[in-house]
Amino acid sequence: MRDAELLQSVLAALDHAPPDATVEVLRPLLADHLGATGVRLLLANCELTALRPVLDPDSREVLTDTPAGAAFVTQEPVTCAADGGGSGAGVTAYLPLTVRGDRIGVLQLTVPDPLAAAELRVLQRLAGVVGYAVQAAARHTDAVHRGSRSQRLTLAAELQWQLLPGRGSRATEYELAAHLEPAYRVHADNYDWSHDGDRLVLGVTDAARRGNVASLLTTLAVTAMRNARRAGIGLADQAALADQAIYAHHQGREYISTLLLAVDLASGHASAVLAGSPRLFILRDGQVLQAQLTDEGPLGMFEGTEYTEQEFDLVGGDRLLLVSDGIHAARSPGSEPFGGVRLPDVLRATATAPVGAVVRILIEELFRHRDLAELEDDAAVLCLDWAGRTTPAPTVRAEAAGATSAELRAMPTRLAAVTSLADRHSLPLSRGR
Repeated sequence: MRDAELLQSVLAALDHAPPDATVEVLRPLLADHLGATGVRLLLANCELTALRPVLDPDSREVLTDTPAGAAFVTQEPVTCAADGGGSGAGVTAYLPLTVRGDRIGVLQLTVPDPLAAAELRVLQRLAGVVGYAVQAAARHTDAVHRGSRSQRLTLAAELQWQLLPGRGSRATEYELAAHLEPAYRVHADNYDWSHDGDRLVLGVTDAARRGNVASLLTTLAVTAMRNARRAGIGLADQAALADQAIYAHHQGREYISTLLLAVDLASGHASAVLAGSPRLFILRDGQVLQAQLTDEGPLGMFEGTEYTEQEFDLVGGDRLLLVSDGIHAARSPGSEPFGGVRLPDVLRATATAPVGAVVRILIEELFRHRDLAELEDDAAVLCLDWAGRTTPAPTVRAEAAGATSAELRAMPTRLAAVTSLADRHSLPLSRGR
């Protein structure tokens, strides 16, 4: 298997092919180079519950208990005997399609002979090339968007999905993943990020209203903050300029909440601006902390609100969770907020899981918290694993989450629930990160 020749051939073929013909181009090409059969391009659906074949949208591979799902969730290649079994049936490989941490789907193919480690690495590089090609094609065709949708999006949801930067990102210092629910009917919650030089900026935005009006409000807020950020303006002034844009348009009748976070990638020093309802949780050494940030009021509520950056340090191994109030304030039938006990328990139980799995599991547990009832509010979550280059002393102003005196008395029941959660999602129960 000649690595360079294969990758160059695939890249050239995809570059000159129609943007909606990725699979049709790959099949004969991989058959010639690898003797591959059964080539399929599986795209993750919007709700992150299944993978949908591009040329067979009525079929799907669920993310639980399938080789394709395992490859997507773990972001590692999975191989198994081809359907039919027996000697000579070949080996089927499931290869994650990921671009800089943005999880797109899985490339599936069957080769006639067992794969050596070096050959599997070549296939991983092949999947990387295909991932870039699919991401580029999505700018020129609707086929990629249709392939990831199990149902039609509402107009408000279409606006929100067009604003998103992707599903995830990674660099030497960090890895992150994010998700929105209800995926096909989301109104106004949003998340954003940007990595520029030694600076990573993250945000979760949460509108109080629903429908197209709320979605347009989020579009205005996110675009105003991006405009300021791209002009090199600091975090507090990004919030202030978005505040002015919203107030100028709505005169205080409409407003929106946001949590902005900037991290210096060289030092791990972080600054945050909290304007309204989103919250920041940090898993550090097995303990879940809720950052005690001063809420300076939603964007657009009052004229000329001044915002300030609140500073703290991250430590290598920290896991950060930014959530809208549709998650932390969501209540069970017994009126218990998800952010009080359940969310910290989920964070501890998923401590060893990759960030992409964490956001999916958190949403699943949110539905269970509500006895599988429909969400009453949008839910936006962004999870960041911080590795960093250095490990400065922690200075974050925070308090332990989910551990009041009354809740401590219920600790045996809580530990049993955490163990059950870990078992349900086939996770090792971590005693710390």
